[in-house]
Amino acid sequence: MKEHIYKTLNGYKANTSYGKRFDLLISSLIVLNVIAFILSSYPKIHAEHHRSLYWFELFSVVVFSIEYLLRLFTADLLYPELSGFKARLKFAFSFYGVIDLLAILPFYLPMIGFGDMRFIRAFRLMRLVRLFKLNRHSSNIRMLGDILKEKKKDMLIVVSSVLIILIIAASMMYSLEKDEQPDVFPHIGAAIWWALATLTTIGYGDIIPATALGRVLSGVIALLGIAIVALPTGILSSAFIERIQKHKEHKSPSKGKFCPTAESLWNDEENVFLDTSKNLHLRPQQRAVWLQNRLKII
Repeated sequence: MKEHIYKTLNGYKANTSYGKRFDLLISSLIVLNVIAFILSSYPKIHAEHHRSLYWFELFSVVVFSIEYLLRLFTADLLYPELSGFKARLKFAFSFYGVIDLLAILPFYLPMIGFGDMRFIRAFRLMRLVRLFKLNRHSSNIRMLGDILKEKKKDMLIVVSSVLIILIIAASMMYSLEKDEQPDVFPHIGAAIWWALATLTTIGYGDIIPATALGRVLSGVIALLGIAIVALPTGILSSAFIERIQKHKEHKSPSKGKFCPTAESLWNDEENVFLDTSKNLHLRPQQRAVWLQNRLKII
């Protein structure tokens, strides 16, 4: 019973049909929750469909609460090296355990005596953490997480380079423009905002250099931004293509190719039969028939 529940809750690990259906159900419910949360921010929709949104929220909380309790119940199968209590404690403080709890906690807060409505309204934003539950149920999001972990060193180099260029560009622009536009560039912090907008090629246009050297620097930073934005895109794209290719090769085994190990075993068996046939002192024609019959058996 417990093992069946565990396989249902962890369909992506157990690779069961009912587990995959459960993943689809929870993923769909999470997406619908986010849509309902966005719609509830519209005053007219909230006023007209307040009860429907409430009942949908109640249904979602019940489902997520049952899921959370069942995951606590089967935590000893997730961490078989730990005892029941320690396994449940480890799950409760794990990343997904905390996310599961935060996903349902805003609904229960008014029931346990939190009377400050400002705090409750602010905490209801935590319902959006249900999006993180998709990591558990979506293979594509898990793949993205694996790729980010795999390429974290490359991404760290890119982020470090961006920060260095950002600070250098902001400092140079501040030095060039502070006398010409003291209100626009009163400090390096304001220049960092300009550098960020320019380096990411957004270019809001709220801060514009007035000096000739400032405009030259702005053009150089804009050109650098094109290359910098392309770097993480290229790193992640190549990693995605590589991972998808490996996944396809794993799912569709090669056809018409011999396994070296199997071929070696076959040759060994054939050599044994040849030696045996010689020891039987058979004629060449008889030996051929005997070998053919023996090889058919294997």
